[in-house]
Amino acid sequence: MMRVLLAEDDKRLGKLIQYMLEQNDIQVEWVTNGSDIYEYAMYTDYDILILDWMMPGETGVEACSRLRKDGYEKAILMLTARDSVEDRVTGLDAGADDYLVKPFEFAELMARLRALGRRSTQKIQQDVVEVGEFTLNRTAKVLKKKDKVIQLSPREFQIFDLLAQNIGIVVPRDIILDRIWGLESDVSSNNIDSYMKILRKKLDLGDGGTVIKTVRGVGYKLEARS
Repeated sequence: MMRVLLAEDDKRLGKLIQYMLEQNDIQVEWVTNGSDIYEYAMYTDYDILILDWMMPGETGVEACSRLRKDGYEKAILMLTARDSVEDRVTGLDAGADDYLVKPFEFAELMARLRALGRRSTQKIQQDVVEVGEFTLNRTAKVLKKKDKVIQLSPREFQIFDLLAQNIGIVVPRDIILDRIWGLESDVSSNNIDSYMKILRKKLDLGDGGTVIKTVRGVGYKLEARS
């Protein structure tokens, strides 16, 4: 059964879409505030996100952009009354896979969902790399130390991945800030230190030592241990 997150603040339309989807054996969770989109999407396994562009809190296009920046890979369909070419480009550039203009026929929505569903069920080539005693699966967003899975938050995984891509090289703090949060964010140097402290603790798993080295005044580097 396909599982969908619907983000639509128009309660009449949202209720109708939810009803029609459920009549077609699609499991639906419906949120009416855009600020809920990110948390629902990152911590629940949906096949497709259906996001209304204009939402209270965080707009659908803002949530889409944030999800893609944080590595979210599932299909996203944007719903909107905006039908200009510029708006379509904005939505697609934010990371949407498809774009449906309101008002729409329900048959067209179902056709778009089926197409996105086919894409999402195609076999994906797993991107797996070995980093010393760690196995990093970038596709599944899973990190293992030997045979033990290390539970990381999306941010922690991104930080480890960035360090792993530059193994043995010092990654400056401003690069970490830019790649993970963006230079315009209000994340401080202390926030980065806190993430590194937590990440080190998770990586060590009680066997002592650390693989993340601090280069004082510059940044951090990952050293592989076999």
